[in-house]
Amino acid sequence: MNKKQLVLDSIHNKETERVPWVPFVGCHAASLIGVTADEYFIDADLIVKGVKKAYEEYDPDGLPVLFDLQVEAEALGCELVYAKDNPPAVRTHVLEEGKELSDLKIPTEKDGRFPIVLDATRRIVKELGDKIALYGLVTGPFTLALHLKGTDIFYDMLDDPDEVHAVMEFCKEVCIKTSKMYMDAGVDIIALVDPMTSQISSDSFEEFVSPYATEIFDFVRQSGKSSSFFVCGNAKRNIEAMCKTKPDNVSIDENIPLEYVLGICRSYGISVGGNIKLTLTMLFGTPMDNVNDARTCMEIGGKKGYILSPGCDMPFATPPENVKAITSYVHGNITEMFESEDVMAGVDYELPDYENEDKVIIDVITLDSESCAPCQYTLEAIILAAEPIKDKVKIVEHKIRNKEGVASMLKLGASNIPTICVDGRIEYVSILPDNNELTKCFMNRAIEKGLIS
Repeated sequence: MNKKQLVLDSIHNKETERVPWVPFVGCHAASLIGVTADEYFIDADLIVKGVKKAYEEYDPDGLPVLFDLQVEAEALGCELVYAKDNPPAVRTHVLEEGKELSDLKIPTEKDGRFPIVLDATRRIVKELGDKIALYGLVTGPFTLALHLKGTDIFYDMLDDPDEVHAVMEFCKEVCIKTSKMYMDAGVDIIALVDPMTSQISSDSFEEFVSPYATEIFDFVRQSGKSSSFFVCGNAKRNIEAMCKTKPDNVSIDENIPLEYVLGICRSYGISVGGNIKLTLTMLFGTPMDNVNDARTCMEIGGKKGYILSPGCDMPFATPPENVKAITSYVHGNITEMFESEDVMAGVDYELPDYENEDKVIIDVITLDSESCAPCQYTLEAIILAAEPIKDKVKIVEHKIRNKEGVASMLKLGASNIPTICVDGRIEYVSILPDNNELTKCFMNRAIEKGLIS
């Protein structure tokens, strides 16, 4: 059986002899070869070494050549913050700092880290391209627009939609150019990764995302390659709109029921991927927890039009034995069952006595604002909205990449990320309201507590 063809057949809704397995190994590859993420993302030799190691260790049917949603933004002039155990994050937004859209030029093969990324891609294609399906990940136009403009884009969607459309048109062209560079380098599948689309309404998606994503997928299809639309977070309201942009595949995380997504996507002839839990299962679970999660996904997805994969980029510290357990199950090599454990045993989080606190406590549940774009921009928006009463507000980020963060999420009753809680009450789930609404929410609570009059 040809593993590459297995993925491509599944992408295009053909019956396959088994469910294909595509672990989204990004910064985790750095941990596999004993280097830090900040070293990994700037070195073509390390990227090649990391992807090859993931291939050797996890026996996948497909892999991304790189999982970094900041490459395009950096090439366009945004400053990044590099981390030891996460992908880089955007620190500055060029259109927020004085530059005009007309000042920006579509990146080429020579700009930013593209020479590194494309060199690595060509070498990976040469060594693995006849063995497995290779994904080229392109930052989606809306997420890229956020990188360029910052959270101001949410207000401009209401106040200056023409400006937003102009930025989206530019970002679309960047996506097309990046897709072409990846395709010329030899990848099989272009994945448009647009996590920020989970934070907007379906009406906003159809107005500001659909026209541009459709053109990108049209370009990929006309180029003879396959495509996928990646989203994370609770994007349930936008799944049908995503399908209407005509990708070959939609890939989701655990925030959306797999059955729901399959039902919509299959009505449009579109395949589905994803849904293995990133943190509770892959990062914190036992090998048996990973087998059980994979089994559930495979039973629901079936052998036609479903690709088993995590919901997003695997965390740096994901235990290799967990990933290998999924591999063994996929290939039917499990010879013994592992004893399941409670992954949260011995871990607890004590909620504050909100009513008696002398500040409004804003709990923000994130994957990690340093690596997750929706989480980053949600946190930035909260900080900005709280500015008028900042001395009366305490903002606490709970990262579910660690067990304490998961414990706090469970105590607060949250089930999706990002989630905003105000004094222990869930106020916003997987959507970012405008600045005025957020500020009003925080001020009203401060008035209720008698902190301001």
